[in-house]
Order: sequence, then structure tokens, then C-alpha cells
Amino acid sequence: MTAPEQHVTVAVEAGTGGILLWVVLPYLALAVFVLGHIWRYRYDKFGWTTRSSQLYERRLLRIGSPLFHFGILVVLIGHIGGLVIPESWTEAAGIGEDAYHVAAVVLGTIAGVATVGGLAILIYRRRTVGPVFSATTVNDKAMYVSLTLTVGLGLAATVAANVVGGGYNYRETISPWFRSIFYLQPDPDLMTGTPILFQLHALSALLLFAFWPFTRLVHMLTAPLGYLTRPYIVYRSRDTRLGARTPRRGWERTG
Repeated sequence: MTAPEQHVTVAVEAGTGGILLWVVLPYLALAVFVLGHIWRYRYDKFGWTTRSSQLYERRLLRIGSPLFHFGILVVLIGHIGGLVIPESWTEAAGIGEDAYHVAAVVLGTIAGVATVGGLAILIYRRRTVGPVFSATTVNDKAMYVSLTLTVGLGLAATVAANVVGGGYNYRETISPWFRSIFYLQPDPDLMTGTPILFQLHALSALLLFAFWPFTRLVHMLTAPLGYLTRPYIVYRSRDTRLGARTPRRGWERTG
């Protein structure tokens, strides 16, 4: 059987619903994610910002923001490692499935709790601090709902399957399906038998990625590298006498 014939057979076994959820929706979300960022950067550069509310309130922000960003960073690194790196690679590196499973569950649970806790503090801050709440748009509220749903379902799936339940090796089903999307040989049948919480987590993540380019989350894809090369702030002096030395870059006399 050739590869194209195998792909058709898998698609038929998955059914129409499986094809829509695990083939069509991922490619739509990916297209919107890429094209949406291109559109946003071209036509809304001034809106490409976090719209920081630090001036309104700092105490809760100093707690919630580092906690959330630390947790979500570890979560993203774990997802990249678990979804992109095949199981055979880690075994070849001498990392057994049991060791990988324990490390993934422990770190994933800690990072998930930190992410949820930090997100809860940030949402509480936005709801209870008047100026911050006034600066919160409808788009921000929808973003927080989508983000909370995705993170919450991911943590619930991890706890339900690996802490409460008998364990589930997602690298045998979800990871190959994820990679098959980028191989342009999607295999929806891999997702039809996965636990419901993992399916809901994957679907909520796809919707979040489709919504991503139109929210403040775009700031995660940029870094202020221009700060490393920009000149110093120019100050005007009341002294009318000119200095004897040539001023350094960024300190040139303006008048």
C-alpha cells in the first residue's frame, strides 16, 4: 500500500467529524495564525503592544506576572519537547519512558499550577482594580477566557490521566498527529481515540492560536532588540558654552 492510499484509508476510518476537527481545523488555525500576524504587523504596528497597565497598579502585577510568565514558559518548552521530539529520540539518548513520564508529569504539574495561579492573580487584578478594569477591552476579556480555558484543560488532562488515572502516553498518539500536520500527511485517526480532556485541550489550543494574532498576545513573538543599538536619550543643556571634546553618539548638541 502506498503512502497516499494509507492516508485515504485513515481519513475514512476517522470519519467526517474527525477530518474536520483534526485535519481542516488545524490547517485553518495555522493559516490564520501566520497570515493574521502578517496583517497585524503591516496594518497595526502601533497596536502591537502589551498595553501595559503597570502605572495603574504594581503590587499584584509583581506577583502575578512573573508567576504566569515562568509557568507558561516551562509549559511551552515541555509542549515543544513532547510534541516535536519523537519518543525514539529520547530513548536513543538514554532517557527511558518511565523517567521521561515522571519528569514530564512533575514539571508539567508544577508549571501548570504556577501558570493558573499567576493567571488567576492577573484576572483578579483586572477585575478589582478600577483603572485596570477600565483599560480592559472586550478583546482582552475574550483573550483571557480563551487562555484560561486552554491552560485549565491542559492541567486537568495532565492531572486526570497521569496523577488520578493510570497514566497516558500522549507521545504515541497526539505527538505523531501533531507532526503529521507539518509533514502534510495528517493522520486524524490518531486523535479519535485519545481521552476527551486531551481532545478538548487540543481544540481549545487551536482556537487560541487562531485568535492569537488579534490580541495583545502578539507581544510574545517580538523582542525589543532595538534598545541595544538605539542612541542615548538626548538632553538639552542651558549652558551656552560648547565643550572642547566631540560629543559621544546620542549626546550631540541640538542647538
